[in-house]
Amino acid sequence: MQKERNLMKNYQGYMIDLDGTMYRGKEKIPAAKGFIERLQAANIPFLFVTNNSTQEPEKVVQNLADNFDIHVSLENVFTSALATADYLADLDINKRSVYAIGEIGLKKALLARGFVFDEEAPNYVVVGLDYDATYHKFELATLAIKKGARFIGTNADTNLPNERGLVPGAGSLIALVERATQQKATYIGKPETIIMEKALAQMGLQKDQVIMVGDNYMTDITAGINFEMDTLLVYTGVSTKEQVQQKPLKPTYEIDSLDDWKIINDK
Repeated sequence: MQKERNLMKNYQGYMIDLDGTMYRGKEKIPAAKGFIERLQAANIPFLFVTNNSTQEPEKVVQNLADNFDIHVSLENVFTSALATADYLADLDINKRSVYAIGEIGLKKALLARGFVFDEEAPNYVVVGLDYDATYHKFELATLAIKKGARFIGTNADTNLPNERGLVPGAGSLIALVERATQQKATYIGKPETIIMEKALAQMGLQKDQVIMVGDNYMTDITAGINFEMDTLLVYTGVSTKEQVQQKPLKPTYEIDSLDDWKIINDK
């Protein structure tokens, strides 16, 4: 059952989705800027947790500032690329070779954690969204996995919205490799708990101190539910009230606008 507003907890940290929550594509969401500024004024830490593995945090920060007048730092951004690199780095200190299908955001995240790229016999194959994907890249990924490389997918999003409609997302590319190898990838991004676990570790808080804020029940809210974290669904993006009403597990809170959310700071 949805909690009443007067029962809101004093959250010590916020995980926040980007597209649909802070903006809609290139369109501003008016309440987003004020919401972030209220968190900043209250000195409450927050982390943008995004499934986008293509962009570096610097680009995310620049996009927020230049196009939406939302001013944050690099420490406020956590992508599925960073979560993937963190996850792999923690698996085995002796395994540091990877073959990656993806954009600069993914490749730089892996390099920063000490990985080297190997097309022939990598320890890991990581597949994310790649705007220049070719048959040859999938061929190398398939052969490496067949030789024993561990198969990782940045996120399962099958489609991405743009001005032309819904185009293939990372999940569609990963599915191609799954089909070719007959192996299921380990997924990192929302709604999986791996990205939530790594994001929480970066914040240095406990899960009962943090709330996940997003517009998409299937990714943002389900990630929070899977991770046993409180969730706040804002109806400014993907999910509708009619859709959420049919779900057996509801968000902790539901609001029409981030303006409706009170920042409580009793530190």
